[in-house]
Amino acid sequence: MTMQAPGSMFPDSNAPDQHGSCREPGCCKAPASSVAESVQDALRGHVREGYSRIAATGSWSALQADPEGSCRAGGGCCGPATFTPDQLAAAIGYTQAELAIAPDGANMGLSCGNPTALASLRAGETVLDLGAGGGFDCFIAGAKVGATGRVIGVDMTAAMLSKARANIAGYARQTGHSNVEFRLGEIENLPVADASVDVVISNCVLNLSPDKPRVWREIARVLRKGGRVAVSDLALLKPLPESVRADLEALVGCIAGAVLVDETQAQAAASGLSDIRLTSKPQYIDAMTSWEDPLYQKIVAALPAGSRPSDYITSLDIEAVKR
Repeated sequence: MTMQAPGSMFPDSNAPDQHGSCREPGCCKAPASSVAESVQDALRGHVREGYSRIAATGSWSALQADPEGSCRAGGGCCGPATFTPDQLAAAIGYTQAELAIAPDGANMGLSCGNPTALASLRAGETVLDLGAGGGFDCFIAGAKVGATGRVIGVDMTAAMLSKARANIAGYARQTGHSNVEFRLGEIENLPVADASVDVVISNCVLNLSPDKPRVWREIARVLRKGGRVAVSDLALLKPLPESVRADLEALVGCIAGAVLVDETQAQAAASGLSDIRLTSKPQYIDAMTSWEDPLYQKIVAALPAGSRPSDYITSLDIEAVKR
């Protein structure tokens, strides 16, 4: 798949009409807001396409080789080419007991942390998972909140939603619970009522959104007073080279859309959340680099000589409270 800078996917908003000129002054200049929305919609489309492919194939590798020997987007955030999803999950903090809860196929190697452990979930709580994928973290959370608790997974990809719903039967057999549901929706427009959840979790998903401040406002909206945020995501320690930020493979791979650590904190604070705590966890980036994941090897090639991905990117645990 040929990669191009996101801005190059759209026509010039000042271009003349089919007759070669504008009929009225300013007629050819699209409002900045409409252009921004078009860009956001197009980027969401690329992400949706990539994750639909993962759902259809069960692929968890960040890149797949095409017949010509080059790379194309073929997987998600997070998954080395030579290790299993469970090996990756164990490397970033999941216990064997947690891995045993998830039905076969729920873990596709799309994690960069363990938000269910970070959240310290309690029996009876209502949990919302942003970007639920195949339901991996939802099922682990469901076992932790128990029969009196509830877990809602939201995903914008219909194919992922179908996969997650198909996994419910296996989860029910494993745990005896019927406390997990999945809803189709975008994380910028959550299909969830105001002040209705106790905990919001997410795993390597917020970086995929083209409107992260809006996501944080939505998180604050749906949380009850005293509600908690436990998110694992990728963030930048310093800006990436433009060639990486413009690469759609890196966008689907959760890298090109990541923002600086300080920006992450500012966005969470601007939404009204309090007690914000950010903890850098280098294990994920180190694992992906040492396992020679194809996407990370591509990034290494784009960095200045002697640099490593961990100089630029970190897995970040994000905790916050709604007061």
